[in-house]
Amino acid sequence: MTAFLTLIIVLFIAVAIWQMVKIFDLAQVGDKDDTQVATNKDNNINGYLMFGFLIFIYAITIVSFWYLGDLPLIGNSASEHGPEIDSLMIITMIVIFVTQTFTQFLLHYFSFKYRGEVGKKALFYADNNTLEAVWTFIPVIVLSGLILYGLFTWSDIMNVDESDDPLVIELYAQQFNWKARYGGEDNALGLANVRLIDIDRANILGLDESDPYAQDDVIVTELHLPVGREILFKMRSQDVLHSAYMPHFRAQMNCVPGMITQFGFTPSVTTAEMRENPDIQEKVANINALRLEKKDEIEAKGQELMYQFDYLLLCNKICGKSHYNMQMKIIVETQEEYDAWMKEQKTFKNSLPDSGDNVEGVPSKENESIKSENEAAKEEVVIQKK
Repeated sequence: MTAFLTLIIVLFIAVAIWQMVKIFDLAQVGDKDDTQVATNKDNNINGYLMFGFLIFIYAITIVSFWYLGDLPLIGNSASEHGPEIDSLMIITMIVIFVTQTFTQFLLHYFSFKYRGEVGKKALFYADNNTLEAVWTFIPVIVLSGLILYGLFTWSDIMNVDESDDPLVIELYAQQFNWKARYGGEDNALGLANVRLIDIDRANILGLDESDPYAQDDVIVTELHLPVGREILFKMRSQDVLHSAYMPHFRAQMNCVPGMITQFGFTPSVTTAEMRENPDIQEKVANINALRLEKKDEIEAKGQELMYQFDYLLLCNKICGKSHYNMQMKIIVETQEEYDAWMKEQKTFKNSLPDSGDNVEGVPSKENESIKSENEAAKEEVVIQKK
C-alpha cells in the first residue's frame, strides 16, 4: 500500500509540473523575442546533452553488469554441459556489449557533429551501396555464427543416447508441487496416464497398475542424483503448462499437459562440494544476514532461521497463485550414497493400500504431508465438480 501511495504522489507531482510548464509556455506567447526557432546556442546545448546521455548509457551499463549481472553464477554450473552454456552466454554478451558501445557512440557523435547551425542546410544523401552492404552483411555473419554455435550446443545437450543407459527419471508437475519417479531396478518407467490417477489408492501419478514395468517404480518428493552419471528426465504435467528449471544445472524444459518432454544432463558437482564454493558461501552469508534482520518474523512462521544452500527444481512458468512456492529439493551425491538412499524407498507396488498405508517411495516422515496434499487435491476436485 505504501508503494502504491508513493506512486500516486509521484504521478500527481509529474502532472503538476507538466501543467506548470504549459502555463509557462502560454505566458511566453506574446514575447517578441521568442521565435520558436532553435538558435546555435540551443543546438549546441542539445549536442552536448547527447554526449552526456552517451556517458550515462555507458555508466548504467557497467553498473548493471557489476552490481546486478550476477556474474559469479556463470562459474557455478554443476553439470557437464554447463560450461558450454556459460561460454555461449559470455560470447553473446560480449558481442552485444561491443555492438552497443560502437553503435551508440556513432549515433550520439553524429548527432553532435551534424547538429543544426543557423543558415546551414542539410545535405540530401540518397544511398551508398558500400555502407548498405557493410551494415547488412556484418550483422548477418555475426548472428549466423551465434545461431550456429547455439544450435550445435543445443544439439549436443539434447541428443541423449539412451543406449548409454542413462538414469531415467520422470518429473511430474502439478499445481503447485513436483513429484519425481524413478524407473526402479529395470531403469524403465511404467506406463502412466493422468486419467488413471486414483487418490484413494495412492496412485498419485496415474501409473498403470497392470504394467509390469511400473511395479518397481519409485515416487519421491525429494530428487536425488548420483554425480557423474548421465540423467534423462522425462517430464509430464497434470494440469497447466509448467517449466522444469534447474538453474545450476543449466537445464530448463517445458512440462506440457498431454505430452512427454525430455532433457538430459550429467551432474558434475555434489551438493556438499557446491556448499564449499566461495561464491556460494558468500551468497549464503548475505541471505542469512538478511534473515537475521527478520528473525522474529521467520521464527513466528516456524521456519528455520539459517539458510543452507541446496540445488532446487523450480517452475519457470507462471502457473497460478502459488507458482512462487513450486519447488523441489535436489541432492547430488556419490553413487554409494545414492544407492543407500534408493534402498530406503518403497516401490509403487508396495505403496498401494493392499501393501501398506505409506505413499509410494516416500520416507515415513514425509507421508503425512503428502497425504494432506492428496486430500486437499481431492477436495478441490469435488468443489470443481459441484
